[in-house]
Amino acid sequence: MFSKQLSRAALVAVTVILFVSTIAAHADDNNRECKDLPSFSALKSALVQAVAAESSGLNNQMWATLVNHDGVVCAVAFSGVNRGAQWPGSRVISAQKANTANAFGLDPTSSSNGSGQPDGLALSTANLYSATQPGGSLFGLQFSNPVDTNVAYGGQSFLHGTSFDPMVGNKIGGVNVFGGGLGLYASGHKIIGGVGVSGDTSCADHNIAWRVRNILGFDHMAANGSQPAVPGPASLFAGDATHPDNIIFDINPNPEGGTGNSASGFGHSSCLNASGSNNLPAVRP
Repeated sequence: MFSKQLSRAALVAVTVILFVSTIAAHADDNNRECKDLPSFSALKSALVQAVAAESSGLNNQMWATLVNHDGVVCAVAFSGVNRGAQWPGSRVISAQKANTANAFGLDPTSSSNGSGQPDGLALSTANLYSATQPGGSLFGLQFSNPVDTNVAYGGQSFLHGTSFDPMVGNKIGGVNVFGGGLGLYASGHKIIGGVGVSGDTSCADHNIAWRVRNILGFDHMAANGSQPAVPGPASLFAGDATHPDNIIFDINPNPEGGTGNSASGFGHSSCLNASGSNNLPAVRP
């Protein structure tokens, strides 16, 4: 009887050691892939600050995700006291948004041999809303890069929103076409990934994501000496050079029904208590 108990204890000990070793190895790989992005603790701190500073929407707690420029998830965090304080479904949505903003953002390196965008091009997920509606020029984009469900729903739930979130180190995929996702631009206007935020109205998600990016210091998009600003729909079509990929509210009612017509083609629908996007921090050089 004693030998059986000893064998079981040894098996448990070996299992725990293997589990810890696997997590450690996974963390080392993630550190290499995500070396240019903020840490988990930096993301969590920025998210908590941003949620406290933003008063639009429903005043909910939030999820946030960072991905690198290859779409690998680098950090997932929540702002509340535990993982149940935010809408559980918003964890994966925040990752989708980060993936989308990164996937459709460009920097000046996109330009060569007469093609590309010489100054880059920043598109927030909010900027994609109108073009992906039925009849829009990008309708169907939201179905083009499916979420990897094994990444989204694998692993242990108690790790969600921690530094060992099961999504970390994996490519989540997914395309989301409402507010809350922004490209991350490092010094020199280099795009290095994306941030996604979810948990409130899509307009509040956008505002909080904007504040998170600003707090983390990855909004280097303004003109800097001889380097022109990174353009986006808000600077190109809404006259807002200091917030190039900001949300745009320019959808007019469609007399034939439906979602309405965006004057710029990059408009977003309004939300409950949608104020706040006019008071967001300006991007930096």
